[in-house]
Amino acid sequence: MQVQVLMYRQDDPKKCTAAKIVKFGLARNIKKTSSKTLILDPFAPKTILPEDKKLVNSVTGIDCSWTLAGKTFSSKFSGIPRKLPPLFAGNPVNYSKINKLTTVEAISAALFILGFDDDAKQLLEKFKWGHTFYDLNKNLLDDYSKLENEKEIPSLLQQYGLKLDSNE
Repeated sequence: MQVQVLMYRQDDPKKCTAAKIVKFGLARNIKKTSSKTLILDPFAPKTILPEDKKLVNSVTGIDCSWTLAGKTFSSKFSGIPRKLPPLFAGNPVNYSKINKLTTVEAISAALFILGFDDDAKQLLEKFKWGHTFYDLNKNLLDDYSKLENEKEIPSLLQQYGLKLDSNE
């Protein structure tokens, strides 16, 4: 599965996880998205499911500041938009906060759910805290990678003592 990032350069470049995975040749920096890519969009109406891998040839992370995410994602991107199911951040800035993921965490989560575990782990290995993201979410990611439809998510979260936000 190809990994791509569309970078808006809104954050500190030294902390930009997208720039780092591009630098190491693990992702491609793009200027425009294509129709056959899965767009990681926290505001998408549908949640990523394992079956989505049949629809796409790449996963694209949109790298932007969380404070500007609403405005950034109000733009229409070509591709198939999907949000991630609830996950804990492993990065030091938002450690253990639900869904406050870095770009690399989001992309690796999507890869895990789609069944590309080795690719996902390779991305996380470039960060000192990468294993933390995986350790916090291993069981959730395993369960999400077995989902057949979105209707299973609430009961799955209940098993973990979690719930969906009221806007989901």
